[in-house]
Amino acid sequence: MSAILTKIRNFLIPSDTKKSEDGRDQWPSRTAFLLASLGGAVGQGNIIRYPSQVFNNVGLQWFVPYLMAIFLLAIPTLILEVAIGQAYRGGAVAAYNNMNRRLRGVGLASIMVSSVVVVYFVIILVWIMTYLRHSFTSPLPWEGRTEEFYYTQVLRQVDPTPGVIGPNGVESFFDYNGMGLVGEAVGWSAFIWFCVYLCMFNGVGITGRAAYFTMALPIFMTIILLGRCCSLENAGRGIRLYFATWDSSSIASGQLWQTATGQVFFSTGVGFGYYIAYASYNSKWANAVQDATIIVCSNCLFETIAAFAVFGVVGYLDINPSNTPRLGAFEIGFLTYPAAIAAMPGANFWAVLFFLTLMLLGISSTYPMLDVIVTAIMDRYGHKLQRPLVAAVLVVVAFLISLMYCSQFGYYLLDGVDRWINNLALVFVVWSELALSTTIYRFKDVFTETGKPAWVVYNGGYFLGQILGVAVGHGVSGGAGAGLGFGIFFLGVIVSVFLCKPPTVPAPGFWNKNAYLRRFWFLAFYSGNQLRRDLNVIVGSGKNWNIPMFWSPLIRYISAPILFIVYSFAYPEFWTLRNDPVYIFGFILAHFCLIFAVSALVLPRYYDVFVPMHRLDDGKRMVAPGVLENLIVGQNEDMVETGSRSPKSSDDDLKEKP
Repeated sequence: MSAILTKIRNFLIPSDTKKSEDGRDQWPSRTAFLLASLGGAVGQGNIIRYPSQVFNNVGLQWFVPYLMAIFLLAIPTLILEVAIGQAYRGGAVAAYNNMNRRLRGVGLASIMVSSVVVVYFVIILVWIMTYLRHSFTSPLPWEGRTEEFYYTQVLRQVDPTPGVIGPNGVESFFDYNGMGLVGEAVGWSAFIWFCVYLCMFNGVGITGRAAYFTMALPIFMTIILLGRCCSLENAGRGIRLYFATWDSSSIASGQLWQTATGQVFFSTGVGFGYYIAYASYNSKWANAVQDATIIVCSNCLFETIAAFAVFGVVGYLDINPSNTPRLGAFEIGFLTYPAAIAAMPGANFWAVLFFLTLMLLGISSTYPMLDVIVTAIMDRYGHKLQRPLVAAVLVVVAFLISLMYCSQFGYYLLDGVDRWINNLALVFVVWSELALSTTIYRFKDVFTETGKPAWVVYNGGYFLGQILGVAVGHGVSGGAGAGLGFGIFFLGVIVSVFLCKPPTVPAPGFWNKNAYLRRFWFLAFYSGNQLRRDLNVIVGSGKNWNIPMFWSPLIRYISAPILFIVYSFAYPEFWTLRNDPVYIFGFILAHFCLIFAVSALVLPRYYDVFVPMHRLDDGKRMVAPGVLENLIVGQNEDMVETGSRSPKSSDDDLKEKP
């Protein structure tokens, strides 16, 4: 008997974690990595948030901006995160430090976003567990009183006294009267944090095991729910709304494009740092581009198929956009679905299945966010600390912080923090990843070839055009903002090209036809293209998919500006909510993330404490325009041994065609 128990223990908690060539922990299999990463992307939002967005923009026209956002935003961004995590062998801070020490703040900001989100994300699982507990009661306690049950027995919220914004500004602030803790919420929160700890305390070995349960099982359960909901009476009526309706007039609606872009962005889960952390435990030579593509496509395919279940319920309840107000994610998950389940034969079974599915999907999205913090700490202090202890301390601290969301005003606090962390901090962090990585990476190479003034003018036009463009767009009109933004950018291009000194290194193909094209290529494309080439040496080796040539221009000139426009919409919204303390708190908290991301650009040495001591100089590279990074490393080693000249004056055969 003891032998059997020992085998079970060794399977669940592996003691012999697989190691990479460099000694870093490694995933037990590629499947484990993909399932754990998918767990971060696929969550209860795929089942309840996505359908609510589609319902509010119902029709096949939804898929036009949705598919474009997948290929123009989600996949390119995830390729960056997975590739740098895998190639640079570290969590968010270590990976961005390896790109350039001035990017450390971007990595730290992504960790802060995860730290804030993981704490309040658990309270949603608390509500799910409350429903799950009541699902064993027959008849279901919310039958015939869905809204009353949700607000009084699940949230147990006490409505605040509204504030007033008058003609002269804020006259009074919202006053939250209910401040007490909800005992059941505290208990379920402790239980959930314990489950999260069990899924990640011992590293990727146990996380890989947990992913099979928390990710694979909910997929099977979702298929069962899908079959039941699509077989309900009049389910076809709702499904036709989803997949057999077309409204060409809404294609021109900015709301549709903004909503679809936001859904793809938030659903994929970029910007939290867990893809970087998880990829760092991959084999260094794994197929990063293919993995990133699989993760994004699987996530979007899951939510697209799972939405059929919700629209089956929509048809069953005979609701549609013409007779129902706009639906939010919480309305779908905690009002619409429970109301339909209560009316089904065998309601208790379906209630248990539905809320257990949401619970497992929520757990699979929670522990990756905590793993981001654990990875950063272990990268920095792993030689002194044990991972189970670090995980235990973080879980206890997170539980204590999450108590403020277990209160009678927890729902309002969650909404106030979530709105700005997602719409401001997260979007800004990902914009920083895309825009700064293609600006700062090996920028001294560009200095050498173009001169510093030209580089400053060009990038000044690039960033200033976005900032002033969206400011004027909101203050005057969209057309005026676009005109000003493009005008500043093109002015910067023209001035910088004339300021630029003649490059000595050839540009690739078409860009080498004359001196002006060569100057423009170095200013506009060199950093991003060189990042792509250097990463491909590792992640594109052998039969792996290469990062394509169009990737770096795409993330710099399409993905990043799109995100900056999305980011800009948060500020006008705050102005209408500036008399609510929870929104003010969330707004301030979000800006701390922005400060972390930006301040490291000018004060990188103050972030040394977050970087592993032996890797402080990883982001320092010798000037070697057009030379692949692996050749620079080899050249540096030769210099130490022989005292030869620097890479800048190395033989022409090292300067491969960019």
